[in-house]
Amino acid sequence: MHYLDEGDAAAEPIVCFHGEPSWSYLYRKMLPPLVAAGRRVICPDLAGFGRSDKPTDFGWYSYDRHTAHVSVVLGGLDLREATVVVQDWGGPIGLRWATENAERVARLVIMNTGLFSGRVSKGFMAWRDFAEKNPDLPVGFVVQGGTATELPGEVVDAYEAPFPNPESKAGAATFPLLVPTAEDAPGAAEMKRVADELTRWEKPALVAFSDSDPVFPYPKSGQVFVDAIPGAGEQLRIEGAAHFLQEDRGERIAEAIIDWS
Repeated sequence: MHYLDEGDAAAEPIVCFHGEPSWSYLYRKMLPPLVAAGRRVICPDLAGFGRSDKPTDFGWYSYDRHTAHVSVVLGGLDLREATVVVQDWGGPIGLRWATENAERVARLVIMNTGLFSGRVSKGFMAWRDFAEKNPDLPVGFVVQGGTATELPGEVVDAYEAPFPNPESKAGAATFPLLVPTAEDAPGAAEMKRVADELTRWEKPALVAFSDSDPVFPYPKSGQVFVDAIPGAGEQLRIEGAAHFLQEDRGERIAEAIIDWS
């Protein structure tokens, strides 16, 4: 697995988890201001994404395996007082890592994500069906469709760059199929356990959702976390951003994290 590790190695780390079908490139607008503010920023590429290895067997991928591989990488860094930043599939994976390693985590930043224990929307099922029928996922098209701003061609190319052929997209094509759509589906019990752990999370949590995301609409989706987490304050609205809010308003989010933490 590949990861970025920038800034002062002695500073409290900020660990940024990406989702589907992006990679650590998604955090490129946030990383410079966070480093300039004296923070250490770590951005892992999940297995099957970015510069990490890309197993081509669909059956290789699972929620448990993604979390286990992240745990090995971050465990080797021996982190302390970490701020965990999550979005999209980075939510179930990053929040699970945070709750299972609570002694290493000081605070959470939760953006445009959810925890699923069997109930999903019709909109998600349409996306799932699309991904299942199109395993050669048009990654750049998907990212562009999830932003409020028009992406330059070179940015679209950068999102597509880690996936030179259909075989390399197994991880991206599998992620939508890993979302539990029934209470007894793989991953449902684990995500419910993470959600239960968050109801006892007394440490600070910043919940920041964008105002133009049809997948996780504001304010309803973020309010679920605000209501559940004792350490969460009022939800922060990120204006002029869609699902990939790091792409639309990365600098604004970095500023909010610096001011808050």
